[in-house]
Amino acid sequence: MPPLTPPDSRPLTGIALASVGYCLFAIQDAAVKWLVASYEVPQILFLRSVVILVVGMAIAWRQGQPPIWQSRNKWALTSRGLLLLVAWLSFYNASRYLGLADLTTMYFGAPVMAVVLSILILKEKVSVARWLAVIAGFLGVIVAADPSGRPDFLPAAMVLFAAFCWAWGTVLIRLINRSESTANQMIATSGLFVLVCGAALPFIWKTPDAMGWGLMLGLGLVSGIAQYLLYEGYRYAPASALAPVEYTGLVWAFIYGYLLWQDVPKPHVFAGAALIVAASLGLVWWEARAARLRTA
Repeated sequence: MPPLTPPDSRPLTGIALASVGYCLFAIQDAAVKWLVASYEVPQILFLRSVVILVVGMAIAWRQGQPPIWQSRNKWALTSRGLLLLVAWLSFYNASRYLGLADLTTMYFGAPVMAVVLSILILKEKVSVARWLAVIAGFLGVIVAADPSGRPDFLPAAMVLFAAFCWAWGTVLIRLINRSESTANQMIATSGLFVLVCGAALPFIWKTPDAMGWGLMLGLGLVSGIAQYLLYEGYRYAPASALAPVEYTGLVWAFIYGYLLWQDVPKPHVFAGAALIVAASLGLVWWEARAARLRTA
């Protein structure tokens, strides 16, 4: 199949789309954190994925995309879906045992892993500016989260494994985007989630109350929109350029935490958030300057 869009065509567009996507992903995380106290993770993922599957099929139908079974990327789509499924199961099960500071700090190692994997898998040339943005963002996460104590080994290993799977999955988005539509990627991933998590439902199902139904269905809608924006972002910008943008999700998490639970961040949290935002804005400035130079 010919490429749908030229790679690296509009990095600023990709950064903007990914930024909004990560904002919505932060809403998703808040909803899941709320739900996981009462429901099992496979049940939450199942209902979430059913909604995303419907959204993806509607987008594919509206855009006139060929059906998923005609894709030449079946193995790549399946592999990426499995990576994301393992990442979700590992991260949200580990969240039962780890404090938010340790959990957040370890998981946000994913952007650094994504930059390294983009070099090994996609053969991308990562500029000094992108490396600096990634490192600065990760330092901001450490300052903001202020981890203390030594976490249990197994939950910590689960979070790091989830971060690695997520990083690998984001790199594969860039690879698959060269010849596959965003809608088909959503259908493939969510369809796999529905099949695997659906098999566990007879053993773990708990009928949700009205609020539970609303949160789970709303979770699917928000997640579907976030996925679409993120996938489209990776169509326009290289993985190494979007990796630092993922850190903005932590800033949104602070904002939602205050709005939902009136959590007031401590001074070190504001300092870390400022460093994260500065890294992302610095990257945007660098990409805009590079685009002007290319045009000239």
